[in-house]
Amino acid sequence: MSADENYRKIEKSIKTNVSLKDNYGGYLRLDQVLSAQVPMSSPPHHDEMLFIIQHQVSELWLKLIIHEIKAAIKHIEAEELDIASKKFARVKQIQRQLFEQWAVLETLTPSEYVQFRDVFGSASGFQSVQYRMVEFLLGNKNKSMLKMFPKDSESHKELENILNSPSVYDVFLSYLFKQGYRVPKECINRDKSTPHVFNEDLVIMFTAIYQDTNKHWDAYALSEQLVDVEQSFQMWRFRHMKTVERIIGFKKGSGGSSGVSFLKKALDLTFFPELLDVRTHL
Repeated sequence: MSADENYRKIEKSIKTNVSLKDNYGGYLRLDQVLSAQVPMSSPPHHDEMLFIIQHQVSELWLKLIIHEIKAAIKHIEAEELDIASKKFARVKQIQRQLFEQWAVLETLTPSEYVQFRDVFGSASGFQSVQYRMVEFLLGNKNKSMLKMFPKDSESHKELENILNSPSVYDVFLSYLFKQGYRVPKECINRDKSTPHVFNEDLVIMFTAIYQDTNKHWDAYALSEQLVDVEQSFQMWRFRHMKTVERIIGFKKGSGGSSGVSFLKKALDLTFFPELLDVRTHL
């Protein structure tokens, strides 16, 4: 192959005289994004860059999940379940990216990690406000988590607002109630800042929906989307736990938690318990 054959000329229609404000890097604010990776080890340890980028990328995906779930909630409130379902389909794909990312971090060996572990002090993913927002939006409400963030900060205010607002499940149950489904009133008229409590009557209601999917297609389809999101979230939790186990063993977490044992307890948490239990009754 000659040099000419391995050379692609720029097409005449391609714009080359583009200002920094209007070009690709300007639109994406890459000057800010790509300058945000600042290793604290001195001299910089090679693998700290991996650790920083892994967590920054996770936060960007969490931001998009929050964006999509908030939109889905509005569409359920507007009785647009098909559009809400589309949003959850996207959330599942984002969750897939988050899950697969653990494979990259797992290339960090314990010997490499301990060489820069001390530089970020008490910083921990446990302190991620966006992760708490996702959990609150999905229904895992825990008021004590607000203590993790300064009371006068925007993070605290936004998280507190989500804590006191209806979760995805709250909004879905309200929709079903308005449509005439037998949703117990105690599931509707409750303190939305607390987690949902398992209700056997809801299992009976969802069983009826699942036994006649043609008649109740919209409710059934969105129910299955929520189950998918929950399952993806649990898979992420499990992979997180196993990655931590692989890198630090059973040491305490950097934020003061018990580490792996603390993460294992999270696997017992559920967002939509009746949607999982209904399978036993079909």
